[in-house]
Amino acid sequence: MKELRQDTVRNVLLRSMNSADFDDLVPHLDRVVLKRRHTLEVANRPIEHAYFIEDGLASSIARMGDDRDIEIGVTGREGMTGVSAILGAGQSPHMTIMQVEGWAWAVSIEILLTLLDASVTLRQLLLRYVHTTLVQTATSALVNARARLEERLARWLLMASDRLGGNDLRLTHEFMAVMLGVRRPGVTEAMHILEGYGLVRATRGQVSIIDRGRLEEFANGAYGAYEAEYARLMGSTLGGAGRRY
Repeated sequence: MKELRQDTVRNVLLRSMNSADFDDLVPHLDRVVLKRRHTLEVANRPIEHAYFIEDGLASSIARMGDDRDIEIGVTGREGMTGVSAILGAGQSPHMTIMQVEGWAWAVSIEILLTLLDASVTLRQLLLRYVHTTLVQTATSALVNARARLEERLARWLLMASDRLGGNDLRLTHEFMAVMLGVRRPGVTEAMHILEGYGLVRATRGQVSIIDRGRLEEFANGAYGAYEAEYARLMGSTLGGAGRRY
């Protein structure tokens, strides 16, 4: 792994690291392919690896009962998994799975925590990122409680676009139903509203954003607050014309 250069990685956290921290981490990174539905974290089980995602989309999902799931967080190449372990909890009550296949650099949690203990700069960077995940979760709670379904869908499509780096998104209605915490007919109805305004085009297994600027406006404040906080702390713009990663 010694040939891996910091300027060639896509993951924002890896690119943002102090060069010495990156060099210390590189020998412990393994390139792993992540298929759709691959489980990165099992609920209430020790977290064994952190994944710095280079491509694809991971979802953290909370479950109430047997069949009531909702997404509480989404991670792509702007971040990493394993934040509960970084905070010293060791595990999470939520599961994290890949919703869009891709690949990542994986490191064992034990090694990562050792590196964090040895480097103030690495610890500060990753704790700032952990803060942004808390802001994302809080924003999702607010949006889920106050925004209309079609506004919530607009927000999530924008978030997926930010992390996948394009406007053509490989997403199923089943996935979007979990993301929004609704049944599939509700997703279909909300998607038809966005299509009716000429904001997106949906085909089987894919959604294409046609007019990103108007989609952001349609989200009606549901999108933007978390993204601004991420940019403030991480120094990298998530979405829109200012995307820098």
